[in-house]
Amino acid sequence: MDLLSDAIAAVRIGEPTSNRLCTGAEWCYRFAPYEGAGFHVLLRGSGWLVPDDGEPVPLGPGDAVLVPHGGAHTLSSTPDASGAVPFETAVAEPAGRTEFLCGKYRLAHARRHPVLASLPEVVHLPAQVGRHPELRAAIDLLGAEVTGQRPGRGTVLAGLLDLLLVYLIRAWLAGNPGTGWPQALRDPEVAAALEALHANPEAPWRIEDLAARVGLSRATLARRFTALTGYPPMAYLTWWRLTTAARLLQDTGLPLPSIAAKVGYGSPFAFSHAFKRQFGVAPGSYRSAGAE
Repeated sequence: MDLLSDAIAAVRIGEPTSNRLCTGAEWCYRFAPYEGAGFHVLLRGSGWLVPDDGEPVPLGPGDAVLVPHGGAHTLSSTPDASGAVPFETAVAEPAGRTEFLCGKYRLAHARRHPVLASLPEVVHLPAQVGRHPELRAAIDLLGAEVTGQRPGRGTVLAGLLDLLLVYLIRAWLAGNPGTGWPQALRDPEVAAALEALHANPEAPWRIEDLAARVGLSRATLARRFTALTGYPPMAYLTWWRLTTAARLLQDTGLPLPSIAAKVGYGSPFAFSHAFKRQFGVAPGSYRSAGAE
């Protein structure tokens, strides 16, 4: 089990996209709100990321920024966002002094995992020698592929964009080891409990079984798990089962009884009742809406 991989897989609803742009001395581009996450990497020059709600973030060469909740923002040569034009209308200036990579991930916010929800509105990772070498390697490879036309480019780009998202989130988690989900993933017993629930969500888990699995008393596990994740263990299991079911409904053609069994429900009726309580619609309606 890899919780971060599971968290990303649960919300992915499409292929990521990216492009590389050179621009001149003065530039100001607007990015509208988006159901997903956006990223920017400044390859050359300097600039600013200006969130609609928040302070401007200065960017230097090699800096990476993740906008994990798809909030509206502006990239600009100054900390002033006034006069911004839509990024889609940007005209490249090949001889420009500033160059950056921009991209988007399509993610379903309605079933976002709390480890992703815990990220701030803007994740800024300044370029620092020796820090996050995997992230830097992915950025270098991505920058080379975006402008090339070599065979296999589409497959390589998709893989590199997925790697970049994981490395950006990893880097933030590593730099924020405080309370909440970053600490939950470092707590041996809580992490082991999460691993067990993710590995076998269909199992008939009881709190005493989970506690015995990780070597804690029921009370200790419940207290630590709830304090770090925001969910009691069994409530988290229910949430994860139904979130997994939502992904299966939209990504597969499995019938409802099969999905119910895969996520630990003994009958389609019990599954449908629980699903509607969490998502506000019946499983069939949820599947139909995703197909539109």
